[in-house]
Amino acid sequence: MNVTLQVNGKTYTRDVEPRTLLVHFLREDLGLTGTHVGCDTSQCGACTVHLNGDAVKSCTVLAVQAQGMDVTTIEGIGTPGDLHPLQTGFWEEHGLQCGFCTPGMIMSSAELLKHTPNPTEDQIRHHLEGNYCRCTGYHNIVKAVQHAASAMQGSSQAADD
Repeated sequence: MNVTLQVNGKTYTRDVEPRTLLVHFLREDLGLTGTHVGCDTSQCGACTVHLNGDAVKSCTVLAVQAQGMDVTTIEGIGTPGDLHPLQTGFWEEHGLQCGFCTPGMIMSSAELLKHTPNPTEDQIRHHLEGNYCRCTGYHNIVKAVQHAASAMQGSSQAADD
């Protein structure tokens, strides 16, 4: 089946097997390997991407179900020269160790900050319940999200001035 979707602002059309998962389409067909395959059961959140602006676990979506939709992956939210505030927060607050869960954590956190610009620690922890990290104990991940929220509020206030 042909599938056409916009990924990180670029339109792609590919012939895919109807059973191809979005995560495999992104990684294997488009070479966007920042989206990780962790569990294949939608439990870990390593495969989280944004589909039409909402965080979804891409191991639960068929590529053909994303037909005509807008997909944003970790590669689409910042560049090496211009990191997203969440990427900077994870760097500055040591919110990663091995880094395997980091793309999913960042994509989930981006959705949280879109809807809740100044979340409490409890709100951050609750929102990230569907994302597993086996290394950090989450403390620095929460600090990273708080760091990003503060930076994003500072940049929006500067834009208002």
